[in-house]
Amino acid sequence: MKHSGKAAHSALVLIGLSGTGVLALLAAAFIGECIGRLVLALSGVLVVLWALFVAFTFYFFRDPDPMTPTGPKLVVSPGHGKVDTIDTTTVQDFIGGECQRISIFLSVFDVHVQNAPVTGRVAYFRHKPGQYLNAMRTDCAEFNENVLIGIEAIEAPGTKVGVRLIAGLIARRILPWVGENEAVQRGERISLIQFGSRVNVYLPKTAKIKVQLGDRVVGGESILAELV
Repeated sequence: MKHSGKAAHSALVLIGLSGTGVLALLAAAFIGECIGRLVLALSGVLVVLWALFVAFTFYFFRDPDPMTPTGPKLVVSPGHGKVDTIDTTTVQDFIGGECQRISIFLSVFDVHVQNAPVTGRVAYFRHKPGQYLNAMRTDCAEFNENVLIGIEAIEAPGTKVGVRLIAGLIARRILPWVGENEAVQRGERISLIQFGSRVNVYLPKTAKIKVQLGDRVVGGESILAELV
């Protein structure tokens, strides 16, 4: 007869679909049980790894109080790390021309809180998106994401000091804690860069540099230069 067997076919389709669903649930349950057993078997290792992660995180985000020097017209290091560049460059933003540059590389083992190099007013603040090249490259500021903070020094009226916070290959988040027109004190905390990164300091050509290549500096403490 016409359409004979179609109902049975529909029934078989439903039975097949339901059977497939049941098998899928059983397979998921089996896989879940295997994963659960594996996780339980590795629970000790996972706890140890997490504890190590917690310890490293607290270590990385440590924030010691700086022993900031009190002498007049001093410029302290804004970052903790190694001085690997001392030269002359041109910075049109805020500085408006040629200046001295001191560049500090921060490894993943350095403190990553930055400090104000001088007492003054934040007269310039600019965030620039960019790449995430290795911060060990001294030219990475030209390409990488960075924040330029320009400070007008109180102790030397008319003097501009720039701090450029530069993201790196691992450091992909810059957290400034100051904004334009805010007053800052020498050694005061101004930002955080997560993981390896670089900080550039821009100084007037008349500033007397007090550090040498290869020096290890401490943020908020080590004297980089003296303003004239």
